[in-house]
Amino acid sequence: MNNLQADTTPQDDRTGASSLGGLGGQARGASGGLLPEIWMQEGAKRVEKVLERLLFVEHDGETELMAAMRYATLYGGKRTRALLCLAAGALSDTPAHMLDDVGAAIEMMHACTLVHDDLPAMDDDVLRRGLPTVHVKYGEAIAILVGDALQAHAFLTLASLDAPGDYRIALVRELALAVSAEGAAGGQAIDLSLVGKHVELDRIVAMYRMKSGALVRASVRMGALCAIADDAAHAALYCALDRYSACFGLALQVIDDILDVTADTATLGKTAGKDAAAQKPTCASIMGLQAARQFALDLLRDAGEAIAPMGPRAERLAHILRRANAYLFKHAPCA
Repeated sequence: MNNLQADTTPQDDRTGASSLGGLGGQARGASGGLLPEIWMQEGAKRVEKVLERLLFVEHDGETELMAAMRYATLYGGKRTRALLCLAAGALSDTPAHMLDDVGAAIEMMHACTLVHDDLPAMDDDVLRRGLPTVHVKYGEAIAILVGDALQAHAFLTLASLDAPGDYRIALVRELALAVSAEGAAGGQAIDLSLVGKHVELDRIVAMYRMKSGALVRASVRMGALCAIADDAAHAALYCALDRYSACFGLALQVIDDILDVTADTATLGKTAGKDAAAQKPTCASIMGLQAARQFALDLLRDAGEAIAPMGPRAERLAHILRRANAYLFKHAPCA
């Protein structure tokens, strides 16, 4: 057994906490795994329930802070990052409830970055997931506090996991790195500095790997870290997961660039054409739409190649790639 297959023996499905995310004997495909639409829908629903539980107080005092936190987190969203966590957790026998909590923490952090991105001082957007952005609905001051509080609640969730201390520390560190100056915060700073400038594609790619790619990478790694230590014995596994997440994370951003040009506001759930209006350089504006589309397809293919040696245990990570591929073909068909 090589390192890419280490610690991937599934737990008995009868326990309800199998390596397939604890969904047991539901509809299955030809390979024996759950059909993509089944596990994705059920996984997203479970994470949603965890978020509803964690983001609840019986009395919100004299403020609307918790209501605004719930608004930012619970209304819409594909839960892609949580699903990446669940899919990576399928590499081992991680209990579903632990993956759900970790996935919820990741989604809170993702919501934090979106709320702050939408602020007038940042991307200044008025729509998110088809609804008014948090600062439009609740005011800019509350929106800033929502982002701050969601970040804190994400770390509180990880610190409170029913897991050994070294596992919790590894998860907290991974998420912190993803939003640090080396991750989302640093990427956003670079993004703001590039507005109105002519830059090379490599610069945009490097910024994307920080601004959005770092949290994608963390989502995958955190799913694996719930049960598999990032040590010398599993170096090949984490190297493959990092390649997968690097390719997939960049593909997601390139697809977003394309759809900003080709899709309408109703499809996007946010203001269409915003990048061009703000004079932000993107992969689509530098490469052209068709070249950017092929770039995204190549990245999705490379992500699939990265996990191919893992075999059936990586089936769910492959499902997520296929969903992204289908989404691209649907909303940005070849000219």
